[in-house]
Amino acid sequence: MEAERNTYIINDNSELGEVHISDDVLAVISAMAAMEVDGVLAMAGNITAEIVARLGMKKLSKGVRVKVDENTVVIDLSIVLRMNENIVKISNKVQDKVKTTVENMTGMEVAGVNVNISNVLSN
Repeated sequence: MEAERNTYIINDNSELGEVHISDDVLAVISAMAAMEVDGVLAMAGNITAEIVARLGMKKLSKGVRVKVDENTVVIDLSIVLRMNENIVKISNKVQDKVKTTVENMTGMEVAGVNVNISNVLSN
C-alpha cells in the first residue's frame, strides 16, 4: 500500500485545469537547491550526490521536512557540511538559495528555511 502524499494546488487560474505539487516534490526542489551551495556535501541521513544521480532523486529528499499551511511553506533541512567551512555563512547561503528556488519554481511563499547541521566531514 502506497503512503498517502499531501498535494497542494499552486495554480488554479488556468482554463485548462489545476496544477498540483506534492510534499515530495517540494522536498526534492529544496534538497537540490541546498546541494548547489558550495560547502554542502550531502543531505543528512542520505547518500552522496553522485549516488543520488544514479539512483534517482527520491533519496535526495531524506534530509528535508516540508510543512505547508495554505500557500505558505516552512522547510526544515538537515545537511552535512565540508570541514573548515564557515557554518553560519554556508547556512545563510542555503537558506537564501532554497527560499528563492522554491518560490521561483512554485509561486508559493516560503516563510522559513530552518537549517540543521548534522555533521561535518572532509571531502
